[in-house]
Amino acid sequence: MDQSLELQYALDTFYFLVCGALVMWMAAGFAMLEAGLVRSKNTAEILTKNVALFAISCTMYLVCGYAIMYGGNLMLSGIELDGAVTAEELTKIVLAESREAGFNGGSVYSNAADFFFQVVFVATAMSIVSGAVAERMKLWVFLAFAVAMTGFIYPMEGSWTWGGKAVFGLYTLGDLGFSDFAGSGIVHLAGASAALSGVILLGARKGKYGKNGEVQAIPGANLPLAALGTFILWMGWFGFNGGSVLKLGDISSANSVAMVFLNTNAAAAGGAIAALLTAQLKFGKADLTMLLNGALAGLVAITAEPSTPSPIQATLFGAIAGVLVVFSILALDRIKIDDPVGAISVHGTCGLFGLFLVPLTNDGASFSGQLIGAATIFFWVFLTSAVVWFALKKIFGIRVTEEEEYAGVDLGECGLEAYPEFVKG
Repeated sequence: MDQSLELQYALDTFYFLVCGALVMWMAAGFAMLEAGLVRSKNTAEILTKNVALFAISCTMYLVCGYAIMYGGNLMLSGIELDGAVTAEELTKIVLAESREAGFNGGSVYSNAADFFFQVVFVATAMSIVSGAVAERMKLWVFLAFAVAMTGFIYPMEGSWTWGGKAVFGLYTLGDLGFSDFAGSGIVHLAGASAALSGVILLGARKGKYGKNGEVQAIPGANLPLAALGTFILWMGWFGFNGGSVLKLGDISSANSVAMVFLNTNAAAAGGAIAALLTAQLKFGKADLTMLLNGALAGLVAITAEPSTPSPIQATLFGAIAGVLVVFSILALDRIKIDDPVGAISVHGTCGLFGLFLVPLTNDGASFSGQLIGAATIFFWVFLTSAVVWFALKKIFGIRVTEEEEYAGVDLGECGLEAYPEFVKG
């Protein structure tokens, strides 16, 4: 029995780490997607933001975020994993806890692995904000917001959802029937809510909307990069959803992981096809950007519950999200919410949609619980983010000057250009 527990511990920990690495690779996907969908004069700055926000997310979650969300840092039975515990002592602790929980009860993995898996989710939420405020926000103001978002705002709502704590001591979302398997609401809706509050205060890019309100298309500079970014995100999502099964060391968990992988892929495919068809019917053209956002929309929607739908249901759910994201992008443009990469629609609209799909296949969730959970996440993140954005606006200003925006934030914020050989002399 002890050898079986040791093997399960090793396997579950290794699986967790590999899935965390896949989710970390999504940071590259966000960077490439955003770099491809912004203009060339803003590429270096968007890349700087994506690398810096990942580093800030990891540091802030280590310093305080994990403790806020789960009530403890890298601890196991009250003993810090700082090298003071020998391998033999650690094995004894793990085996004792596993026996107490029961061999088939709960997950068995290192708390350090749990932290690593959780921290890359934090970075994902913050990456969503980056694309929505692109091309006109000050770099250091954005990074200051990243400190607040990853160190406090996200961990607080995470403590009410995955952390299982009562919302301001009033109600527990899990008891109300709220369920979010891998984070359609907890990660994606949260990131989109923070982005929406920032975009409203920031305003649209110059030239995006005409005097009569007509929308002026501002095409991205590098669509091959955007397509590459989408494929990287698609791949990383297998770690995002698959890792959320939390373990692999028994037959039931292994089958669940396989189903999650299958459904995640099916939803992405359904979303891509549906968005492409919708764009063709709506615009008379096969719009690549809508195709890319359709795939991501399907992935976001299935994230709330990828384990219980059948593959055909997952495909259908993804397809509906693919249609929804196209009309959401158009609707936001009509009310002059300028989102250069469609992040608010992909992660916000489709994240909300994904939450409401859960009760269709999971008897443990209720529509009322999903509604209350979604409202809790949205209002907490939106309002606290608005307070931070407003404070930053009053103290430092959040938008670059018109001259810097015209010349490109690469020069104004970073002092270099991503494509210097293409700049006119």
